[in-house]
Order: sequence, then C-alpha cells, then structure tokens
Amino acid sequence: MSAKAGVLLINLGTPDAPTAEAIRRFLSEFLKDRRVVDLPAALWWPVLYGFILPFRPQKLVHTYSQIWTPEGSPLLVYSQRLAHAIRQKLGGVPVALGLRYGWPSIATALKELELHKPERLLVLPLYPQYSRTTTASALDGVQAAMTGRHWQPELRIVNDYYSNPGYIAALRDGVLRHWQQHGRGEKLLMSFHGIPERYVKAGDPYLTQCQRTAAKLAQALELPESAWALCYQSRVGKARWTAPYTDEVLIDLGRKSVKTVDVICPGFAVDCLETLEEIAIRGKSQFEGAGGRELRYIAALNDEPAHATLLADIATARLSD
Repeated sequence: MSAKAGVLLINLGTPDAPTAEAIRRFLSEFLKDRRVVDLPAALWWPVLYGFILPFRPQKLVHTYSQIWTPEGSPLLVYSQRLAHAIRQKLGGVPVALGLRYGWPSIATALKELELHKPERLLVLPLYPQYSRTTTASALDGVQAAMTGRHWQPELRIVNDYYSNPGYIAALRDGVLRHWQQHGRGEKLLMSFHGIPERYVKAGDPYLTQCQRTAAKLAQALELPESAWALCYQSRVGKARWTAPYTDEVLIDLGRKSVKTVDVICPGFAVDCLETLEEIAIRGKSQFEGAGGRELRYIAALNDEPAHATLLADIATARLSD
C-alpha cells in the first residue's frame, strides 16, 4: 500500500446488557432505520412506540440472558476479537470496529481511526451478502458520521464477498472440522437471515447471493442435492419473507424421521442472538420436539485464523494501487 490506510469494520449491533432498558435502546435505534423498516412513519411509529418498545424488550431479557457471556454480548466480543486478529494480519494498518446500532458506534470508530490520519479508508461491513437492510444501512451510517469532519479520506468499500474463494474455503473447513469432532448429520441446513420479499422484488440482490454462497459451499463439500438445504430465518410480522423458513424446515424434517441435522449460518460473520439462541437453542428444541434426535449448530467463523486472513486479504487487495 503506497498511501497511509485504515480499515473500518462494521457489524450490526447489540444491546449493552441483557436488560429491558438496554434492549429498548437498541431496538429503538434499529427499528427506526428506514433501510430496515420502510413503512411510512404514520403507520410504523404508532406500532413501534405503542406496542413494540413498551413490551417487547422485557420479553427479550431471557432470550439475551441465555447467550450472554461473562465478557458481554457474543456479537461484540467476537467482532472485537476478529478486529484484533485482522489488525495483526495487516501489521501497521489501523483497524477499528463500529456497530451500526449501539456501542462502539461508527462515529466512535471513525474518531479512533482519525488519530492515524489515513489517506485511504476501507469500509468493510461484516456481511458476506449485500442487502439494503445491512450493507446499505452501514454505508448510510458512515456517510452520516463523516458529515462535517475536516478529515475526509478516500473511501473504498467492500459491498460483499459472498463468493470469495477464501470465504467459501473457510466455511467448508468449519463444516469439516465439525463433522470430524461430532460426526456428520443426515442433512446440512444452510440458514441465512431472511428479508421481506418486497425488498427482493425491488432489486435487492441478497437472495441471489445467498443462493450462490450455498451452492458454492455445497460444491466445495461435494454434497449431493439430497444432503443439504437452503432456508431463511428471523422473519417478523405478517408480510412474506424469503422462504423456505428455517423453523418450518426443521419441524418438517423432524416429522419426516430425519434424526440428525447440522445447521450452519453462513451469512453471520460472528455468532450472535440469531445463531446462538434462534438456532442452537430454539431451533434445536423445534427439531427435536418434532421427532428429530439431535440438531448440531456449526459455529460461525468468528475469530478463526482463516476468517481473519480472508478479510485481511480483501482489505489488502482493495487498498492497494
């Protein structure tokens, strides 16, 4: 790299603590993002302030408490470890982590990077697949945080890395390690976070990118079509979301006498509520309650060396002349 450079990693965010007050602050910021919920304010805000924020946070206290660690939120802990590992791979290049919602904010991360005065800044959202709800929102956050700053580096952006060979190889190796340690299930589910179908119809490439990631991972594992399936989790509300739905697939497999299933969530760079509670706890209960014997969750890439190497390589390539 011929110019001074810096890297801004961005992940979605997390409450500061598994308490109703902290969860309410997080949900308020998250659910007011127009990239996430595009309903007119006149329709959405009465629902948000009249029903969701007064009651939903208390219901989520137990959910977050189940996955909270002594160090804090898994999403923040693993993201910080990953940032540290990437920083080591890149040598003297400064790397900072900002969360789209919560702390440390994108503005906080930019303030940290500004101390080094990099001439080029790579914005690297930790979302392998692009979506308006994640990557585009993260870029909105960067733009807002840069407004008014005297320091204005040349920005370079990673929109996605869903088919990057290093990413696919890291996912493959994670699955193989899991099978070596725990045995191989009858079916491998690849579960991605869903988005409303209307976003896909409006041009969001997310669905296609998830499909390509899943196909490439299945190919790398040399799996026949009967040995794996693609599904989507975390839907909310009554609108149609990308399907098939993970919870329905798990229940269906359990009822069809599939005894063991492995689940990987390739769209999540690090483990978080959606992987550790929704899949490893709740999904396990749904599958086994429907007749399955065992669901085994395959951990996210987190701060694995291959993950840090992959992202450091992407950063190096994008920051080089």
